Amino acid sequence: MNKSLEPIVKVLQDAFGAALEEFREEAHLFLDPGQIVGALTMLREEHHFELLSAMTASDYWPQSSPRFHVIYQLTSLTHNLSLQLRVPVDGSNPKLPTASGVYKAAAWRERELLDMFGIEFEGHPDPRRILMPEDTEGHPLRKDFPLGYEEPQFSFNFDEIDLRKPYAKE
Repeated sequence: MNKSLEPIVKVLQDAFGAALEEFREEAHLFLDPGQIVGALTMLREEHHFELLSAMTASDYWPQSSPRFHVIYQLTSLTHNLSLQLRVPVDGSNPKLPTASGVYKAAAWRERELLDMFGIEFEGHPDPRRILMPEDTEGHPLRKDFPLGYEEPQFSFNFDEIDLRKPYAKE
């Protein structure tokens, strides 16, 4: 871990009880769902992490508690630092408070997580699908989502696949 991050990590551990995991010299801090907005606010206001550079989720299905980790990647352009916050979320009712009041860019990323993973953000100003049509059932980035793909057709398997294709009947 970068020596400049150590005091910031210590503050987050003391204030929020964040668990630290280091991986390849990167600091990953684990927080409870109710603490994420306070931690993000503190990092932006007091430690100059002015950029929410990425926000995504990981699905650990079939594990149900926690099934998801919502990942916030923060960058301090002022101090050239990067920090990752992870929030474990239960699979039965995946909800977190919105971070759109702290970082405006979070509004779009939260909509994407709602659409792709089904993770809801309480207090979000515009909670609707952003990538998939409104009538889409399910969430495509969940590991239990059915794949439903078509086998690619090449010269060696052309006849075999062509027999299975539905053609319009005249």
